[in-house]
Amino acid sequence: MIEARGLTKTFRDKKRGEIRAADSVSFRVAPGQIYGLLGANGAGKTTTLRLLATLLQPTSGGATVAGFDVVRDAQQVRAHVGFLAASTALYGRLTARETLAYFGKLHGLAAADIATRTQRLADELDMHEFLDRRCEKFSTGMKQKTSIARTLIHDPAVMIFDEPTLGLDIMAARTIVKFVRECSARGKTVIYSTHIMSEVEKICDTIGIIHDGRLLAEGTLAALRTRYAEHDLEEIFVRAVGAPPLLAS
Repeated sequence: MIEARGLTKTFRDKKRGEIRAADSVSFRVAPGQIYGLLGANGAGKTTTLRLLATLLQPTSGGATVAGFDVVRDAQQVRAHVGFLAASTALYGRLTARETLAYFGKLHGLAAADIATRTQRLADELDMHEFLDRRCEKFSTGMKQKTSIARTLIHDPAVMIFDEPTLGLDIMAARTIVKFVRECSARGKTVIYSTHIMSEVEKICDTIGIIHDGRLLAEGTLAALRTRYAEHDLEEIFVRAVGAPPLLAS
């Protein structure tokens, strides 16, 4: 469902010169899988996701999503992808329901389909309490749930989440993690980018560790534990990126 092949993106900086935000990144995600992209801030997670979602064009390499090339078939890719960016914002004067209706219309959905999808997403994300309130009054959790629902109103086959639980309280985060797991059970393909180890352990079928734009390690949690002779995912991550271990107290 998703295949990245040597995906590379470089930027020019006046002071630092050429920056490789994504450096020959290659991986595959099968239908129904949750692929966890694990990395620290600035590791290249967001750039990689934006390349897959066609928000950026690769400098070299390529990728296909749902069988479509991210450069040649960008419009078709967008029709099959729901992309939640970490910087997603909402228009405060619209209610959550109006926001979903607006984005449903952008995707060409009929009013009846928008109503059906809104009801289902509100059920799954526990949104009914604030569905008809203006977004400007929302808590962080309400905003994130609305952003996720807006991203998925067109029922895409591929879902790309960039730090979906960042800044949320534990109950809102649990709701979103549960929702992602249920989407996978229905056959959706998910890329779940985060730096929260516990979420990766709970829901991801395959884990990719990215650092300085490069994918340094990949595999199931069991395979990574065997490879690095470590049980704790945080320790596996530290070893994979070559960071020094914590000093014993």
